[in-house]
Amino acid sequence: MTFRQFAFRNVSRNKRLYAGYFLSSLFTVMAFFTFSIFAYHPVLSGVDSSSVTFALSVSKWIIYVFSFFFVLYSMSSFLQSRKREFGLMMMQGMTTVQLRLMIFLENMMIGLSATIGGIALGLVFAKVILLTGENFLAVNEKLAFYFPYKAIVLTLLSFLLLFILISFFISAVLQSGKLITLLNGDKQAKSEPKSSVLLVWLVPILLGTSYFLSLRAEGLEALLLLVPVVVMVCIGTYLLFTQLSVYTIRKLKRMESIFWLKTNMLLFSDLAYRMKDNARSFFLVAIISTVSFCSIGSLYGFQSMIGGHNVKDNPYLFTYTTTNGYSDEQKNIEQIDRSLKEANVTTEKAFLNLAYYKASNRDATIAVVRLSDYNRMTELMEMKGIVLSDGKAAVVDFGLSRIGQSMLNQPITLQPDVVIEANKAVVSPAVHGINGYFVISDDQYAKLGASVQEKHYYIWHGPLGQKQSITAGGKLSNALPYSDSYEFFALEFQNSVLDKLFGPILFIGLFIGIVFFVSAGSFLYFRLYSDLDDDRRKFKAVSKMGLSEKELTKILNRQMVLLFFAPIVVALVHGAVALTTLSHMFQYSLLKESVLVLGLFFIVQVIYFFIVRFFYIRQVKLAIV
Repeated sequence: MTFRQFAFRNVSRNKRLYAGYFLSSLFTVMAFFTFSIFAYHPVLSGVDSSSVTFALSVSKWIIYVFSFFFVLYSMSSFLQSRKREFGLMMMQGMTTVQLRLMIFLENMMIGLSATIGGIALGLVFAKVILLTGENFLAVNEKLAFYFPYKAIVLTLLSFLLLFILISFFISAVLQSGKLITLLNGDKQAKSEPKSSVLLVWLVPILLGTSYFLSLRAEGLEALLLLVPVVVMVCIGTYLLFTQLSVYTIRKLKRMESIFWLKTNMLLFSDLAYRMKDNARSFFLVAIISTVSFCSIGSLYGFQSMIGGHNVKDNPYLFTYTTTNGYSDEQKNIEQIDRSLKEANVTTEKAFLNLAYYKASNRDATIAVVRLSDYNRMTELMEMKGIVLSDGKAAVVDFGLSRIGQSMLNQPITLQPDVVIEANKAVVSPAVHGINGYFVISDDQYAKLGASVQEKHYYIWHGPLGQKQSITAGGKLSNALPYSDSYEFFALEFQNSVLDKLFGPILFIGLFIGIVFFVSAGSFLYFRLYSDLDDDRRKFKAVSKMGLSEKELTKILNRQMVLLFFAPIVVALVHGAVALTTLSHMFQYSLLKESVLVLGLFFIVQVIYFFIVRFFYIRQVKLAIV
């Protein structure tokens, strides 16, 4: 057997430990390769999409840098879990140089396999990924499949270099003295974990203060508090796992009613040691998961918020507003009608004349609309029209300003001595640039004299989702740019512009967030399987004293639930507070987006837990039989 065969068999014998590392590395390579496919795509490499290509290129290098530290951490975990194996090899005559060479070869085997596997999976799912990206990136042309030879070469060379550097680094820092010490490391008694009461109290103080400041902050205040809050959350989270968890477990162990209940003694016997040993891993998982939740949740929420505001502020397909007396008004209206007809956009047109009058008992002017015009507009929107009482008016707002309620039952005298009084407030679709207005009967409107100012508001309403409305809206927006005399707005065209702006950001954030979350799950996997041999020995000894298989499964379930969900629950709470703060900052509810993002991540974690739980419990039971 050659030395290379020996290294290969080492990898195959430790496949359960290497499986998480291999799959996580494979996914990371695939993510890098996916961004490279997009970056080198002929459609996206055009001049108009250069910003998208640049963003994708930057993102893949962010993943690459993160991969370096992820692989480095993973390899250090393997060295710890195989400390006894390495010590035995050295006792059998293996030199330090041979040990370093073996670790170098093992890591390169895993790295090469993960690199080739990630590229292969990327090619297999390339068409699906391109179709998904086409929707996210909102490109006009289809992203057809092409053979990405540039992406393949770049990914292969980049990750081979990464694994070579990591392998050299790991093998270079190994020292024989340390490995020999590790040979008997598992036989040395650990001192009981201790906690500081002062540091324990710092946890609720730091986290409570940061949550309080975040939840009460609004507008720019949230940005100013960002750095101090993040620092407090990081310190509080670290102390939560290193101090508060140990303190809580010690308190529970002293409560005899809990400690001596059924199998709790076995659960708590080494739980404090595990929490202390896994504190850094829990901290990393919690922070990385929080970054994933916040990045995806905030990007998704922000895109939803912008699109929601557009529809809420102006729900019509097309609008045109101008002041009375603009000479080219009819010319522009005819141009819009003609363009929509040529583009086969299905719409119906309505018109509002907003007349402004001075009120004798108010400083500001009052906008007044004829009842027939208003009901024509609501008819297009399939909304209920207004029915006015004799001599009464209605005040319209948009559910935001709430000025309608403040104007009820307050007589207002307009020129020439016409008194209007609103006895009902109506929430209606917004009229762009108007805070609110009164609706009066056609007869009462005819009695009004000359207005101070008039605004003509044209709307074209139709079903959303007409692709031709985007094209027509783009052409009309270019032909009718913003002017002091008029304003033209095309809803679906503006939404498509926003999709092109935020689509790449959301796509990139989604991928990077998933990479971070998968890596966080891998950290938990590494820590769990590094304790597998200890669990085997412990439960094999305890089983001889009468521990049943049901009780064993129950104990392992509780341990694994704590391991998998303690950092994730902390991350979910951090993420929920962060997204709530974002809602306050922009004064827009992100509840639906927050629940969707956090809920999906939690469901994925539950599925991952059951898969790992099945194989881990089976491994422990095999050692007992």
